[in-house]
Amino acid sequence: MKKISLLLLIFSMCSACAQKNDSQKITKTQQQTKQTMDTTKLNDTVKKAFDAWQSGDAETFTSFFTGNAQLYDDGNPRDFKKFVKDACGHEKFTSIDKIENDGKTIYGQFHTESWGDFRTFFKFNINSEGKFDKLEIGQAN
Repeated sequence: MKKISLLLLIFSMCSACAQKNDSQKITKTQQQTKQTMDTTKLNDTVKKAFDAWQSGDAETFTSFFTGNAQLYDDGNPRDFKKFVKDACGHEKFTSIDKIENDGKTIYGQFHTESWGDFRTFFKFNINSEGKFDKLEIGQAN
């Protein structure tokens, strides 16, 4: 009986230590995310759309796009409105690795509930009226 009690005590102590380490990891990851999410190099309109995406605000995000905006996912056409409805608020960047194309292309780590974490890009195309008419997304190398 003493052996079982001792084993239970040791198991409980190990579980408590593991929980403490997990919470420390989460805090460290959150701090790293804040440090790697430098959006200062983004085009002003892209930054506003990006912030809306990250906060899960689909209405604001789509307000930056034309009514007939095109979406290409790894070069394949997709339904833009369906993508935003399904993904906004459930998928987001966890870091930004690189910004190109005068602040209109974002590369970084991306998290999705269905596919997990991977490196991706969002490339925004701005028309002459200052609205996005095309968004290209996909896995980045």
